[in-house]
Parts: sequence; C-alpha cells; structure tokens
Amino acid sequence: QYVSPIDSSEKILEESRIGLTRFYEALAQNEKALSKAEKGAPQGAVPETLVEPVARLTQLEKRFRTAMDDDFNTPEAIAVLFELAREINRLREGDAEQAAQLAGVLKQQAGYLGLLAREPDAFLQGGSDAETGGLSGEDIDSLINQRLEARANKDWAESDRIRDEL
Repeated sequence: QYVSPIDSSEKILEESRIGLTRFYEALAQNEKALSKAEKGAPQGAVPETLVEPVARLTQLEKRFRTAMDDDFNTPEAIAVLFELAREINRLREGDAEQAAQLAGVLKQQAGYLGLLAREPDAFLQGGSDAETGGLSGEDIDSLINQRLEARANKDWAESDRIRDEL
C-alpha cells in the first residue's frame, strides 16, 4: 500500500529529466576537474582541510541509508543525492580528489535507485535513448550528413524524411 498516489504528469517527468541531467553534469564536470588535478598527492592521514567534508560525507551517507530504511523514502534519498551533487560542485575546483570520492558515493547511492548507470558524457551528449530514438552518435552524424546531401541535391522529400527521423 502506497502512502500517496504516484504523479506521472509530463511536468513531473521533465523535472525528473532535468534533475538527472544535474547529477550527470556534476559527475562529468568532476571527471574533467580530476583529470586536470595534480597526480601523486601524498597519502596518509586526512588533511585538516578535509575533516569537514569527510564528516559531511558520513552525514549524507547516513541520511541516505535512513531514508531507504524508512519505507524506501525515495524523495528524501533523492534530496541527499542532490546534496551530494552540490558538494561535488563546491569541492571540484578546490579539491578534485575529495570531489572524486563524493562522485563515487553519488554513483553508488544513485545505483541503489537504478540511477546514473550510464557514463556522464554519453548521457549528456545523447540524452536518453527515448529522446534519440535509440540512435547512436554516429548514426545521428550519418543522418545529418545524408540530409545535407539531400538538401544539396534539392531532394526535399528525402531531406524532410531524414529531418523527421532525427
């Protein structure tokens, strides 16, 4: 028995897509920042500047587990995921290593809900499979080139057909 009815309007679906995009953007931007960060930082004790972020991470992980244990409270669990994404964005420029750790936690916890299974760049470039009709990036590029060729040959019917397919 559900506590409240499930709302699946177009507006809710669009808001969900925007939220998912925010998660993927945080992960993608973090990967870029991490690749720019210096490698070979000293290992050992947690630096004093990271004590607060580590404590915050522990708090967020606990809130996520509590939400999931509370009759699968997905709204609260997703709120925690948004907080993790915010922390990743905040830490990304200052401490790419810590942001990367948070990104790993975000992926892990989102995975419990079946989210963030795709690579960030693949999601951001292609959107969802439903949006692209299941076409790969190469397929889309090929269709664009075919359409340009059809237009150059003044084959308007073919150009329109390809446009509709895209």
